[in-house]
Amino acid sequence: MTHTVRDLAALVQGQIHGDGEQAIKAARSITEAGPGDITFIENEKHARVLASCQASAAVVPLTMPLNGLTLIRVNDPLAAFIHIVQHLQNKSKHVPHGIDPRAFVHPSAQIGADVSIHPFAYVGEGSVLGARCILHPGVVVGRHCRLGDDVVLHPHVVLYEDTVLGDRVIVHANAVLGADGFGYRQHQGRHIKVPQLGNVEIGDDVEIGACTTIDRGTFQPTRIGPGTKIDNLVMVAHNCQVGPHNLLVSQVGIAGSTSTGSHVVIAGQAGVADHVHIGDRAILGARTGANNDLDGDARYLGAPALPERDQKRIFATVARLPEMRKDLQKIKAHLGME
Repeated sequence: MTHTVRDLAALVQGQIHGDGEQAIKAARSITEAGPGDITFIENEKHARVLASCQASAAVVPLTMPLNGLTLIRVNDPLAAFIHIVQHLQNKSKHVPHGIDPRAFVHPSAQIGADVSIHPFAYVGEGSVLGARCILHPGVVVGRHCRLGDDVVLHPHVVLYEDTVLGDRVIVHANAVLGADGFGYRQHQGRHIKVPQLGNVEIGDDVEIGACTTIDRGTFQPTRIGPGTKIDNLVMVAHNCQVGPHNLLVSQVGIAGSTSTGSHVVIAGQAGVADHVHIGDRAILGARTGANNDLDGDARYLGAPALPERDQKRIFATVARLPEMRKDLQKIKAHLGME
């Protein structure tokens, strides 16, 4: 379906500069866009890319200078462009599927209004699902779980018993929440399992990536704070207390009984040892190894984790070691020490 620039500007309450009657058939990224497409840039530092862009129009910041291309100026170009993409793709609102006859729902489970429980999903004894929850095929919700409103569980998500999810939680395919923590003790030369008697509690507006695992606590809940976003292939061990609005990037591993403050960022492949606390707004760079408490409002790199500035100096020094070794050999030869 074709729309005009004027139609799309009205949709996002933007200011038109150029041909408002220009026909738009699709919305694409700036590297993919061609004639008949609309694209976007988030800020003026990308303005130079528009010069070679073949798109018919672009969504840009309010301060963007005119360059001959038809523009829609808005406060938030990314949000506006998302709205335009959804509109052009005619993404219809979710229609409740109801409970598929091939799903299993225990008679004691409480199911909210307008849910969608797809084929081969399982809802265990005593579990509670809020309104408009979506359980995709193969989802397992164990005994006595509680799900808030508007929860989405993608295919083959597993919630072990007593797992609690807040409102608007999204869990992607094959994630496992509430499996036993890795707890053992030595007894007469053998590893004896310590029963994991806690659970997992996930706050509102949390998103959990595919194949991520969050273990249940030993005696207390493992908690993920509201608004936190967790990437694919992340491991959060038993008893951890992850604060609100954290970002945990792919392949992060957090050992047991660790806690984080608010707005903490842990980048890809970083590891955090057990019983460590990471302060508010700390940022751990990729492949950082944190084995001690880290203060907030700071950036860290390396293993063991050090303040970014100190670690960059170390990296620069390490890169010069071969040259320094040659210099040392020359000095020793000159002094007759070899």
